Order: sequence, then C-alpha cells, then structure tokens
Amino acid sequence: MRNVIFKVVTGLVILASPAKAEMELSFYLGSQSSPHSRITGSHPDIGAIDSLIGWEGRSFEPPPYYGARATWWRNSDWGYGVELTHTKAYAPTAEMAGAGFNRLEFTDGHNILTLNVHRRWKGQWMRGKLTPYVSAGVGVAIPHVDIRVAATGAHTYGYQLTGPAAKLGAGANYALTDHLGLFAEYQFTWSDNDVELEGGGNLSTRIISNAVNFGISYSF
Repeated sequence: MRNVIFKVVTGLVILASPAKAEMELSFYLGSQSSPHSRITGSHPDIGAIDSLIGWEGRSFEPPPYYGARATWWRNSDWGYGVELTHTKAYAPTAEMAGAGFNRLEFTDGHNILTLNVHRRWKGQWMRGKLTPYVSAGVGVAIPHVDIRVAATGAHTYGYQLTGPAAKLGAGANYALTDHLGLFAEYQFTWSDNDVELEGGGNLSTRIISNAVNFGISYSF
C-alpha cells in the first residue's frame, strides 16, 4: 500500500512541475470517532452473524490516528490529489463477545485511500494568511483486519481490500511562511466493508468516521 501511495504522489509531482502548478503536502493527527453500525455475515464456527457494534476510535492509543495527502493546486484554486487516512475501529468487549468474537477490530488501521477534488478561497481572510477550503474524494478501504472467533480461535489477521469508500472535508489553512502552513479541518469518511474470514465465511459492515484534524502543510 505504501508503494502505491509513493507512486501516485511521485506522478503528481512530475505532472505538476511542467505546468508550474502548486503542489501541497499535508500531514495531520486528530481525534476520530465512529457511530454504531451493524455487522452481518456468517462463519462455520458461529453461524449467522448479526449484531450492532458501537465502534470506538481510541485515536491517541498506538497505533495513532493520522493522515497524509498530496494536492496539486491549479491557478483557478481548484485542486486534485491523493489522500490516505489511517482511522481505527475497535468493538467494545461486551458487544464483541455477544457476536461470538474475542477480537474484532480494524486498528492498523481502517485505512481509507481516496482520490480527491479540492476548492479553496485564497487571499480573502486575515490579510491573505487564512485560506478556507472544502474537499471530496472517492476510493477504497484497505483495513488491517484483526478478528478472532472465540469458540475456536480462528484468527483473521492482515490487510484486505474490503470495498468502496468516500470522504468529505472542510477546514482552513493559516500561512506561517510562503511554504509552510498550519491547518484545522473536519473530515467525514464512509466505507462499505466485506471481510473474508479465516476458516470460511464473511463479515460485512459499514464504517463511518467523524474526525477533527490538526496538521502542517508544505507547498512548493
């Protein structure tokens, strides 16, 4: 997955250079939470799976919640690029046990990779230092699945491509210098996930994440 991101970012840099567009790299941490969602499916050791899970984000526990993106800004203040958001989702102990598992989490992490479109309004606030922006993206969920059946110990562990994802965001960037800035934003992510379970069967769930991000950007 890291190789894919590196190749996409490198390609954007190459494309941006001849056109003398502005490339911006952004890195952030933050706090994210996920509302309840239903898990469905089946497994030979459990039978039918159908439970409501109140996912926990635990943003500041290792591995932490974080994200990174590359944006190619055009002269029109429209931009496009690629973003990886490392969200997390833990099932509470009681709900996990009730569903037949003693591990049920996407924690390294519930990775959302998207291609984004951005719009910003530069030069209009605080003598041009504060730039509001909005963004939207579509892509895929590539979570690290960690699910273990309580009865037999059948352990699903590893990265899977689980389904489509989408992202919306809004925030503002404050320019420290011509190249460096600090930003704060709200970000919403959605994904539909279909996980293949060790020992046969599957687990499906829709995971939504609400996050407040704080980060640093570098443009060139």
